[in-house]
Amino acid sequence: METTAQIAAIVGAVAYLGAAPVEMFLMSNPAAREFLHVEADNVDDIKMWAFCIGARNAIAGIGVIVGLLILHNGDETVGEAVVLTASWYMLLASLAMGAADLLGLWRPRGGSLNGTVASSLPPLVVLLVSYV
Repeated sequence: METTAQIAAIVGAVAYLGAAPVEMFLMSNPAAREFLHVEADNVDDIKMWAFCIGARNAIAGIGVIVGLLILHNGDETVGEAVVLTASWYMLLASLAMGAADLLGLWRPRGGSLNGTVASSLPPLVVLLVSYV
């Protein structure tokens, strides 16, 4: 796996791992909702969904890190497969967030733009470098 892809994978993993605890444990905090560009009339209604999204982001980030560890300390083929699988998940999950916004499910509408772009770019780089 190219060095550029590995660096992009680490950047993506750090971003997903950084967002996870905010989503999972801090959604009651107005600053966390502002950071994530989320508006809610009733915060209790979104906490469960935010926790699940945060957990999935943590799993994806951990998957990338585990894949890189396997890549460098074990089987290169398996490590690359794990990194690519986690990167595909990260990209598709990010695009789903953007699609939800386009469907009017994100409040405020357009609020996911920064997050969608920021969370799509690292896995997109990993995949482009690896497949092109």
